Amino acid sequence: MPALRVLTYNIRSLRDDEDALARVIRACAPDLVFIQEAPRFFRWRKHAARLAAKSDLVVLGGGATAAGPLLLCSLRATVERTEDILLPRAPGQHRRGFATAVVRIGGARIGVLSCHLSLQTGERYEQAGLVLDRLTALDVPYAIAAGDINERPAGRAFRRLAAELQDCRAVAPLGGEHTFPSERPVRRIDAIFASEGITVQGCGVPHDLPGITPADLSAATDHLPVLATLTVPES
Repeated sequence: MPALRVLTYNIRSLRDDEDALARVIRACAPDLVFIQEAPRFFRWRKHAARLAAKSDLVVLGGGATAAGPLLLCSLRATVERTEDILLPRAPGQHRRGFATAVVRIGGARIGVLSCHLSLQTGERYEQAGLVLDRLTALDVPYAIAAGDINERPAGRAFRRLAAELQDCRAVAPLGGEHTFPSERPVRRIDAIFASEGITVQGCGVPHDLPGITPADLSAATDHLPVLATLTVPES
């Protein structure tokens, strides 16, 4: 099948420049977008739909019902099912969740999961295990998980994910590495992971993509996006 373009992006509840954000997303021309920190309160569905429309995409699932993770997709995707998952919450921590779906793109059947893991080390490690469990429960031949991991690749939660899935940036680096903060990034805490059998053609921050400017990347949100080009076998 043709290459699949996958984007992950923490949008900080659309508190920044929404038009700049939409320009960045459109320039990436993604088939699947894994959003974190989508609006969760008043008229959140309207905000999600507006961002999708500005980005030439549609809402796939998630949002407030997943405690922030959201999935957008292009019209290449045929939706088989969606499910929003709320995770157990440790005392004093924010509620977390997963936005999940099973889609068909071309001849490939793919499970997808958008996540935003905890700021607390132990809870984050447990949530990484829940990501893997949920991907298994989707019962699909191929899967992609992406999001704000809230720690660097050397961290326990990140390593737990990378032990079972391909860390796309590590497999095929392309573009920038660090994702936070957007103005002077010093940490790679946002990532795309793919199951075995998916070919990673390239993955990283799309600094040099036509249509993306440093000004828009800085204005859009406090994270930088991560874009991966993947080939998924027919299934």
